[in-house]
Amino acid sequence: MRALRLPQLSSLRAFEHPGYLAVWLGALISNIGTWMETVSMGVYVTQETGRAEWTGGIVALSFLPSVVLSPLGGALADRFDRRAYVAVGITLQLVLAAVLTVLAFTGKLSVPIVGVVSLLNGCASTLTNPAFSAMLAELVPPRDLHSAMSLNSAQFNLGRIVGPLFAALVLQMGGAPWALFVNTLSFVAVLVALSRVRLPARDAEAKKETLWAGITRGISVARGDEDISLVLWGTLFVAALVAPFIGLVPVFAINVFGQGAAATSLLVACQGAGAVTAAVVVGTLADALGHRRLLGLAATSIGVVSALYWLSPTLTVAAAGIFVLGANYLMLMSGLHAFATSRVPRELQARVSSLYSMVLGGGYAAGVWALGALADRVGVRFVTISASVLFLALVVTLRLLSPRSFAGPQTSQG
Repeated sequence: MRALRLPQLSSLRAFEHPGYLAVWLGALISNIGTWMETVSMGVYVTQETGRAEWTGGIVALSFLPSVVLSPLGGALADRFDRRAYVAVGITLQLVLAAVLTVLAFTGKLSVPIVGVVSLLNGCASTLTNPAFSAMLAELVPPRDLHSAMSLNSAQFNLGRIVGPLFAALVLQMGGAPWALFVNTLSFVAVLVALSRVRLPARDAEAKKETLWAGITRGISVARGDEDISLVLWGTLFVAALVAPFIGLVPVFAINVFGQGAAATSLLVACQGAGAVTAAVVVGTLADALGHRRLLGLAATSIGVVSALYWLSPTLTVAAAGIFVLGANYLMLMSGLHAFATSRVPRELQARVSSLYSMVLGGGYAAGVWALGALADRVGVRFVTISASVLFLALVVTLRLLSPRSFAGPQTSQG
């Protein structure tokens, strides 16, 4: 790794650790496939139904399980070998992707089936994600946790860039079944990467603790920490009011600009490009400004940036707008996640991460469905701009009532 001389920016320090790099590359390949499926199914549902409510509803189904299952996933992740646990979850997602592929090739795919598979896939990923996040924390020292979280978001968004471009090409040449087939194969990359890493042995005390005790302990720790509670509330409002821009991209491209899969892929890719750009510098900015101050700036600006994106008069302007929005969103969300998990010991990080996932997934599921449903009735621009302005008003109010929340000293244990 030293020969590559990549980690000159603090944002890239996690790449110094071979185990982290192996998992990062495997996850990148898998996410390229996942975004191929996401774009393909988003276009399919939008074109089949012509309704933003259906598009948002299908997206919501994949996040809805996080409301119920995230705390369970966090408690399980703190009881078992995380590498093996993640491998089981990835295998389940591979099987579901294979089912969707077979149905597409045989002409039996339908919108309700896409919804059912999305729900089941949401269950599998919800139970797996806390273990995956905690596993990343075990592959790097505490000082590199923010780098690890930001780079993990970067690989997700690199997939968001490459996946839609591949999806547009494959959809034009072979159709949705082949895009789904590539996604199925991509899960193998994560399994190969997991076979190349070793993690410390799990704490015996965590295994003795009952599942319910583990869940309630994680909730108790989060409630007792004022900063973690603030992070979770902030995550909820971002997820419900701003984050739906992700799931409603096909609606914006197709219903507003009158375009199709190519325009959808362009917007998704531009968002990913903005996020990757931000990931390269976010660690350095956090070191210079402090995590809390950077989060305050990102939270204050994202409402404005989101509103400007939805006001875009042309597809070209929208592409530029979603690039900036993607960068802002990554800075805010990766910072919130890293800040919350860094405030607890490693044996509790999966549980805190699961609470973050629960709030993010639940808020996003409710937000993307509700905004999609309202968009069908009063227009997508009016609804999404109103939500963005509401979020900005909430942030400004909090800044006036509690300035320390944005500018106080960082008290991280990480």
